[in-house]
Amino acid sequence: MNILSIETVPVAVPLTKPFKTALRTVTVAESVFVKITTDSGLVGWGEAPPTHVITGDSLGSIQFAIEHVIGPQLIGLDLRHSERVFQKLHRCMVGNSSAKAALDMAVYDLLGQQAGMPLVTFLGGYRDTLETDFTVSVNDAEEMAEDAMRYVKSGFNVLKVKVGIDDIEKDIDRIRAIRAEIGFETKLRLDANQGWEAKEAVRAIGQMEDAGLQIELIEQPVKAHDIEGLKHVTTHTYTPIMADESVFSPEDALQVLQLRAADLINIKLMKAGGIYKALKINALAESYGIECMTGSMIETKLGISAAAHFAASQPNITRYDFDAPLMLAEDIVEGGVIYEGRIIRFSITNGLGIDKVRMDERFMRK
Repeated sequence: MNILSIETVPVAVPLTKPFKTALRTVTVAESVFVKITTDSGLVGWGEAPPTHVITGDSLGSIQFAIEHVIGPQLIGLDLRHSERVFQKLHRCMVGNSSAKAALDMAVYDLLGQQAGMPLVTFLGGYRDTLETDFTVSVNDAEEMAEDAMRYVKSGFNVLKVKVGIDDIEKDIDRIRAIRAEIGFETKLRLDANQGWEAKEAVRAIGQMEDAGLQIELIEQPVKAHDIEGLKHVTTHTYTPIMADESVFSPEDALQVLQLRAADLINIKLMKAGGIYKALKINALAESYGIECMTGSMIETKLGISAAAHFAASQPNITRYDFDAPLMLAEDIVEGGVIYEGRIIRFSITNGLGIDKVRMDERFMRK
C-alpha cells in the first residue's frame, strides 16, 4: 500500500463563544485538513490547526511544509513499512510539529484501515470510552462562575479553568467565585498557560490549598523554558503540577522526568508531531511512574478523533481534554468519535472512522 497523493484543505469554523487563555483569544477554529490517498484506494485524514503562540505554526507554514517539503518525500513510500515512513516524516524537516502531526494522523488512519480495525484497537484497545472535561475561558470572576455552572448543568463533572491572564490574586478570586457557584462535587483543574512566575505560583497555590478550594491539578504555571521554575513549584506545593508547553518531544519529557520537575505530563499531538512520538513520550512517563493527560488545541472532530484513539489505547493516559469540537458552531466532520455529553465513544469503523468531510464553501479558508 503505497502513498499515491497528499492534498491539503484549509478550513475555518466559528466558535460559539470566544476561547480566552493567558496566551490568546480564539473566535474561529482554523485548520489545515490533510488527505492521503494510496494506490489501493484507501484514504487517510489528518488535521493541523495553527497555534502561533504555542507551536509557532501558521496556516501558511503548515501548508508549505506538507505540500513542498515533507509530503513530496513521503510520496511512493509503502505503508507496510510504517517505521520507515515515520522516520522519514520526522527527519526530513526540523520543527513544524503541527504539519507532521496531520500527516502522522493520516498515516495511522490508513494503518488502522489496512489492519481492518479501529485505530484505538490497532494501538492497544485499552479503553472503550473516555470522559472529557470542559474548559472555562478566562474572563471576570462573575462570568466565569456563570459559565462554570452552565457547563455543570450540561453534565460535565470536570472543569478546566483558564487563569494566568493578569494579577494572580484575581485568579484566586475567580476560583473562589466558581467554587461558590458550583460547590465541591465538580473537579477543578487550573491551566495558567505559562502566566505565573514560580515564586508567586507557590504562594497562590498555597493560599488555594489553605482555603480548601480543592484543585485537582495545575497545568503549566510557568514559562515553557523555565524547567527549574516548574520544578520549584512542583517541589513546594501539594497540588499536582502538570507540564504542558514544556514538553514537545521525548527529549523534553525526559528532562522533566529526570528532574522530577512535574507530577504529570499533558501530551498533545500538535506538540509531539503526532501519535508516533506521543507514544514514546507516554512510554517514558510510564517508566517514571508519571501519568499523562491527552489534550488538544482548538481543533475539529477530525484531529480530536486521532487524539482520542491514541489516548484510549494507553493505560497510562488517565485524563482527557477533548472539548474543542463542542465549542464549534457546526460540526464539519461526519464520522469519527461520538460525543454523548461528556462521554466519548468510538465507532466500529476501521481507522479513525471518518466518513466524510463537509467541503462547504462557508468553511473553506481562502
